[in-house]
Amino acid sequence: MRQLLRSKLHNGRTTDANVNYVGSIEIDMDLVDAVGLWEGEKVLVVSNTSGARLETYVIAGARGTGVISMNGAAAKLIGAGEQVIIMGFELTDQPVRPSVALLDDQNRIERFLHGEHNAEAKGAR
Repeated sequence: MRQLLRSKLHNGRTTDANVNYVGSIEIDMDLVDAVGLWEGEKVLVVSNTSGARLETYVIAGARGTGVISMNGAAAKLIGAGEQVIIMGFELTDQPVRPSVALLDDQNRIERFLHGEHNAEAKGAR
């Protein structure tokens, strides 16, 4: 069994960071659905701004708002306005074609990437 990338929101912007909230990352449900994440799913969040990496879980944000809010202790590592990558993984013994959405600065989907990073990785082996 291998843990493989299944879902990725690439280069989003955090819209808020709330230390007083009870944990997790709030994400616009339109974005969650677009890449096949689930509410409550564990995700890896990486800040392109600070280099911080953390694991948390997804909570539903209002649709169409573009919200990506770091909450609880995670807000101490990744603040509002940072550029982030949010990734969900799957434990499987089969190859997975990840759903990857490239976001703009307002957290709107610019385009979907389909296996492009996989081709690069195969060429590097």
